[in-house]
Amino acid sequence: MLRISHSILHAFDFQSGSSYLSQHELDLEERQVRSYVARRMRNISSSPESKHGEFSEQSAFADAVRQYAVGQLGFVEISQQVGEYLWEELRRCDDLEECDLLMADFTDTREMKVDSKEVQEDPDAAAAAAFDGSSADRYLAAVLLPRKQAFVHDLGSDAGGAPENEILRQDSTLPNPTQKVDSYVLVNLGTMEIDFLDKPRVVGTEERLVIPDGLLQCTAQASSREVVESVERIVEDVAEQYGVNPVEAVAQAKAYVASNADRDESFSPEDVGQAVFEDRPDLQERYQEATREESLPEEVPIRRGVANRMARNHKIKTDTGIEITFPSEYAADSNYIEFTADDQGNVSIIIKNVGKIENK
Repeated sequence: MLRISHSILHAFDFQSGSSYLSQHELDLEERQVRSYVARRMRNISSSPESKHGEFSEQSAFADAVRQYAVGQLGFVEISQQVGEYLWEELRRCDDLEECDLLMADFTDTREMKVDSKEVQEDPDAAAAAAFDGSSADRYLAAVLLPRKQAFVHDLGSDAGGAPENEILRQDSTLPNPTQKVDSYVLVNLGTMEIDFLDKPRVVGTEERLVIPDGLLQCTAQASSREVVESVERIVEDVAEQYGVNPVEAVAQAKAYVASNADRDESFSPEDVGQAVFEDRPDLQERYQEATREESLPEEVPIRRGVANRMARNHKIKTDTGIEITFPSEYAADSNYIEFTADDQGNVSIIIKNVGKIENK
């Protein structure tokens, strides 16, 4: 759950060549505003697409963030610094995309025990109620919101007073709060760790990542999704090379990732191979060679919710068109599901201890 402390919206209009940097924060007492900002922040903070990084020693933005974290720089001031930098950088790009900049200071509470009905009715109130006693991290976030065209009706009347309606085009529509965006940064104000996402933009003849290379000046580590997908592929390749059932091996790898995320909100790619190929040192060695060849990081942060979506379940599809989804942890437990193969290599799947079957 999130508690939003500050938020502000800066508007860019590349068509007219003007930027509108607000000098006032958004009114978070307005429930619709608070809800939009909270949902947007929740969306980026739980994204498995986020890359991870650390500030370089030369990063001027890192100094500004540190000043802000200790109260030496105000929220509006640091947001305007970000707005001015991004405006100048984006207006130089060849393919201009109309967008606005949303920034927020928020606290992410963890391990809260609240009533589910309360969460549905008012997420922010539920977060506030559960805040005391919860572990929490404070973040500074900046999100580029691409604007889209929309058509609306314009209600009016003619000179004689008769109703006369028109269709107008609006160019200032913000994306839905759950819609994915491709450019944002999230800085943990306690640890200075960075999560970000950006897309290449062309300036002249050169492609550039404005956020990590320009604004942040930070390192870039693969996203949680990219590393998990690499680990699954390596496990599958090694299993197939050595005659091990790749379905069981990949499912066990996913179960290991999900289990570690529940406990530590991170996992080690190297440890995955040791767990999956526990009784096969030769397979462990081949797996480790493959992870080194792909330069996978030693430790990968991954949130519980992200891990649950990516690794909690495993889905398979047979060449006969049958699809099965099962909890990843069941792959290593023959009490629930078992894979066997005959002399011709045909595979049979036995699902066990089923008390009830429902149509879906």
